[in-house]
Formats: sequence, C-alpha cells, structure tokens
Amino acid sequence: MTPYDAPSMQAAMRPAKAPGAMIDGFGRKVTYLRVSVTDRCDLRCVYCMAEHMRFLPKAEVLTLEELDRVASVFVSLGVRKLRLTGGEPLVRKGFLTLVESLSRHLDSGALDELTLTTNGTRLAEFAPDLARLGVVRINVSMDTLKADLFERLTRGGDLAKVQAGIATAQATKR
Repeated sequence: MTPYDAPSMQAAMRPAKAPGAMIDGFGRKVTYLRVSVTDRCDLRCVYCMAEHMRFLPKAEVLTLEELDRVASVFVSLGVRKLRLTGGEPLVRKGFLTLVESLSRHLDSGALDELTLTTNGTRLAEFAPDLARLGVVRINVSMDTLKADLFERLTRGGDLAKVQAGIATAQATKR
C-alpha cells in the first residue's frame, strides 16, 4: 500500500457534496491556495539559499499559462483566495501577465482575494500595477529593520529599497 492509497488521503481528495468543492482530511472546505510561481529570488538569504544555489531547469517549471490553468481549476473547485509566492514572484518574467489573467476571477466574483508574498525589493516598480489588477493585500517578508543586519542576512539586500516598495504599495491602494 502506498501513502496515496491510505483512506485519509482518499477522503482528502474526495469532492464535497456541493459540486466542485474540495474537502480536506479534517472535513474542512478548501478555499485557500498558495501558488509558487518561481524558485528564483533576487536575494540570497542565509537561512533560505545556499551560496551556490541550483535552480530548476526552465523546462521543469510551469509556464505562466500552465500556472493560470492550474489556479483556475482550483478556483472552479471552490478556492476563494489565491496567494502568489516564490522564491520571489516579482522576478518571474511576465509575472504581471499572470496576475492580469488571474484577476478575471476577481472581476467575475469567483475569487475573493488575489494576494502576494514578496521580499519587497521590486515592489516599488510593481505596486501600481498590482493595485490596478486587484491585489489589495501583500505580505512582505522582512527579517529586520536594521539595515546592516538586513544586508548581512540577505547577502547584500538593501533595506531602504524594501521600505520604499512598502511605501509605494501603501500609497497605491485601490
């Protein structure tokens, strides 16, 4: 018997009585999904990345269209909140195209929230477009407010750049 044959796994994957809904192993409706759009990051945090990190080959990473398709299937199955994560999602080429495509679910009412987790280094550049596309909540991962410690922990990151990104995001609320 493989772990996937276990009764609890089968129960976790069984649809709820309502058409399209998913129920987890504890009987809860699944309404929240985190989608990692890349394993890449523009920081090299000491606790997160090896100094000589090996990334997935491009051929093994889902395309933006595939990510949209997978996320959209989950929305059709009852997911109401999507969180886009990484690595660092804002370094993914064409990322805003994915956000724009997924925002159609906000417009239709099928999705309540499209959110983002970021390290904030590129937030100043992206915040206006994210707000325009309906991203109203952003989680910024930041370990310290001490610039010298931030630089050491991230192996060269600039705390002022992250803080500027947060300020821009706050100023561009929809």
